[in-house]
Amino acid sequence: MADRFRGFLPVVIDVETGGFNAKTDALLEIAAITIGMDENGYVMPEDEIAYHVKPFDGANIEKAAIEFIGIDPFHPLRIAHPEQEALTNIFKSVRKAVKRYGCSRAILVGHNATFDLGFVNACAERNDIKRNPFHPFSCFDTATLSGLAYGQTVLARACDVAGIRFDKNEAHSARYDTRKTAELFCTIVNRWKELGGWND
Repeated sequence: MADRFRGFLPVVIDVETGGFNAKTDALLEIAAITIGMDENGYVMPEDEIAYHVKPFDGANIEKAAIEFIGIDPFHPLRIAHPEQEALTNIFKSVRKAVKRYGCSRAILVGHNATFDLGFVNACAERNDIKRNPFHPFSCFDTATLSGLAYGQTVLARACDVAGIRFDKNEAHSARYDTRKTAELFCTIVNRWKELGGWND
């Protein structure tokens, strides 16, 4: 794995938020899946961790955003965790995987990845969380990769062309979208290997 991605361990992240501004808008859900590799050099999703997140004090929550993703941040039955707890535990899990594969650090994989990376970095800064395992600005974007591989940039459509089952009723859940993004990323990377584009 360390040789395949120049010392980086791919980790798929998806966030659901109360808007588009990482500095001011609430982080409501976050999920992460580490990517592993078998003895033949094929990648696959491995460990998964996910949290519902409590909005930080003073967080902005756009009505249109929560209506779109279908989350009620203040529902009495919603079991949510403070940002610091959620992100600290995710970082700890990611660092273990980085060490296990002999990588130097993690690189975020996401569908429109700069959005997710922006919220992860803003949350870490807001909570003064040290030892962020992710590269601070580089990422792997499956919207770009699937545009190249399948001519589609929307996650559901890219999954459909790639032969990955996608339930639109489950979409906009961080856990579900992370799973599908991980499947899509692995499918593209493995297909590229089969076509001779990567020789280990």
